[in-house]
Amino acid sequence: MVNIDGKIIQNSEAFINLSNRGFAYGDAVFETLKIIGNKPIFWEAHYFRLMASMRILRMDIPMHFTPEFLQSEIETLVRSFGRPSPSYRVKLTVYRKAGGFYTPDSNAVGYALTISELNSDIYQFSEDDYEIELFKDYLISPNLLSTLKTNNKAVNVVGSIFAKENKYANCLLLNTNKHVIEALNGNLFLVQGNVIKTPPLSDGCLKGMVREVLIDLVKSSSDFTLEEASISPFELQKADEIFITNIISGIIPVTTYRKKSYTLEVSKTLLNQLNTCLRLG
Repeated sequence: MVNIDGKIIQNSEAFINLSNRGFAYGDAVFETLKIIGNKPIFWEAHYFRLMASMRILRMDIPMHFTPEFLQSEIETLVRSFGRPSPSYRVKLTVYRKAGGFYTPDSNAVGYALTISELNSDIYQFSEDDYEIELFKDYLISPNLLSTLKTNNKAVNVVGSIFAKENKYANCLLLNTNKHVIEALNGNLFLVQGNVIKTPPLSDGCLKGMVREVLIDLVKSSSDFTLEEASISPFELQKADEIFITNIISGIIPVTTYRKKSYTLEVSKTLLNQLNTCLRLG
């Protein structure tokens, strides 16, 4: 099932016009949501990130686009899915309506919701081999647009194909200053001793939901110190531990980068704390 501008229809009936600006120009923003107990987790943070992204792209925000309205649309789609699941993945896409070329005819928007099943209502820790490499073919500009979830993700697509062809679980992206900023599908954290380091938003990394939650958790911990600072590729092999975060998987521990193997203890501890946050609501 999908929801297009408030109308729930079967996937097979869902079509977009070729003049849809999200398709034609990547003129769209999106939020990927994890649904537990029929409700989106970290919904308030998702909502405000979506509103901020729309403002940055100069999209009109409809008066009815309240958190209550959009949450209701999400929950209605979940109820219509027809098969019970421990949790769901919902993608909320907001696109500027058709019209114009690079310059749009208006800033009015439409929206679409899609849904798929997930197999667990909590984040699962994995100790499976997870090897990463740098993707250096294309670089990310360290600016505000790079921190948004938009339909302009060509670097992530090409990088994912590179990873698949070379049998890597993931790759890390570099900005034009040659700093490591994130993984293809999530934010990056390095652990060295009791310091946990993550790139700053000013380097061009995505403003991820789990990234924000973990930053708060680490800042409130007496065991670790958080550092938001640029990361050189040389630091990757000096780290004791590396992990990647996103809203669907939570925390993904890296096991190998080139000839370096990593421990998993900190990521396991933080994942347990993250699951506690989910239980507390």
